[in-house]
Amino acid sequence: MRKKFIFSALKPLLACLCLAALLTSPASLAELYKWVDDAGKIHYGDKPPENARLKKITGNVSSFSSVSVEPFVYNPGLVSKRKKSRSVVMYSTSWCGYCKKAARHFRKNKIPFTEYDIEKSARAANEYRKLRGRGVPIILIGDRRMNGFSAKTFDSIYYGQS
Repeated sequence: MRKKFIFSALKPLLACLCLAALLTSPASLAELYKWVDDAGKIHYGDKPPENARLKKITGNVSSFSSVSVEPFVYNPGLVSKRKKSRSVVMYSTSWCGYCKKAARHFRKNKIPFTEYDIEKSARAANEYRKLRGRGVPIILIGDRRMNGFSAKTFDSIYYGQS
């Protein structure tokens, strides 16, 4: 009888401790900052130098969990270095596993591509916003836009099998 009483008395306390642990997890505490160094280079990260003038970044950039393909209308004012219809441009981040997988695929298959890191380049971040990006990678192949990465889907677009 006494064991049941102790367990029932501790049950609300355990629930509160579990809730507190979830609310203070690293994912909920993550913050992203933008700062400019002495050389004028823009940096993004979660651990800025102590003496930097900071701008807290809000918003969502995530890695796509599935692949979608949609038409893309070339606009020279919108995207850099896209002169050939089969040129490949990828908007990525350094932490994105799908971005790394795509870059490895391109190199392995000798597919020329231009990569823009949206967290390290202000110009890339601006183009990403114009593309209404919501995740990475965004891969532009001629007149097609691929959100996410799948080697099979990419190859069917690039080599003209679809």
